[in-house]
Amino acid sequence: MTNPIVKSFWDETTGSWQYVFHDPDTMQGAIVDPVLDFDPLSGSTATTNAERLLAYVRDAGIELVWILDTHPHADHFSAAAWLKAQTGTPTAIGEKVTGVQKLWQGIYNLPADFPVDGRQWDRLFADGDRFMVGRVPVTVMFSPGHTLASITFVAGDAAFVHDTLMMPDSGSSRADFPGGSSDALFDSIATILSLPEETRIFVGHDYAPGREAQCEASVAQHRAANIHWKDEPSRATYRAMRDARDATLPLPKLMLAALQVNISGGRLPATEGNGRSYLKIPLNHFERR
Repeated sequence: MTNPIVKSFWDETTGSWQYVFHDPDTMQGAIVDPVLDFDPLSGSTATTNAERLLAYVRDAGIELVWILDTHPHADHFSAAAWLKAQTGTPTAIGEKVTGVQKLWQGIYNLPADFPVDGRQWDRLFADGDRFMVGRVPVTVMFSPGHTLASITFVAGDAAFVHDTLMMPDSGSSRADFPGGSSDALFDSIATILSLPEETRIFVGHDYAPGREAQCEASVAQHRAANIHWKDEPSRATYRAMRDARDATLPLPKLMLAALQVNISGGRLPATEGNGRSYLKIPLNHFERR
């Protein structure tokens, strides 16, 4: 088995980690969870983050073979569609995204002909699917809880878990979004932390104050030090902690904007007669926290 070289890219604005991993022998690689820049005050988008990823891919001589998202993000726009337009590289996400599309189609009151079959991506991965990036074997693990569609990509000795786990000093991610479940999240964390101890876990966010942003810790480090897992909590104890914590958290400031874009694979809404796109925000659907 070949283990990948992983390059991380930090987006300070959204607190997000993006990744490029590649096989050092064949130089084939993949992008994971790319960010499309969005300024909610001006309503403007930009491709600064995505261009950084492409510059690294080109400078390193990587042949890009996949653009991967772990789930439809609630805190940033996905740059998958823009990157595909630039490179022709296929996009992929977990197959349960269709459930997220149906759920948010109702919340946004989108037209009946809005596609909810996942056709916005080139591939929908199921739990246990396997594929190769060069000589690096990649296994897809269904990891619901944060969302009903979350997946983990295990590429050699690297696992891209995004919002399922945070860094050990921050614990785990919330499970209170529509379709989320602290019960399912407990099972997903247990499955991820049953991987070999040396597995490198790469997270999607880091909000810990008082230190520089971090993105990587091993399974062994999480088992020993993750503040939500080190004491081997029971299912009931974990759920009580997670649900109580989630009840205190405000909704992500970009959620209502981001999900409308991300259930379309990172595509902005269709332009209207004046050539501009417009976001649709459901007023008073969610209670203020």
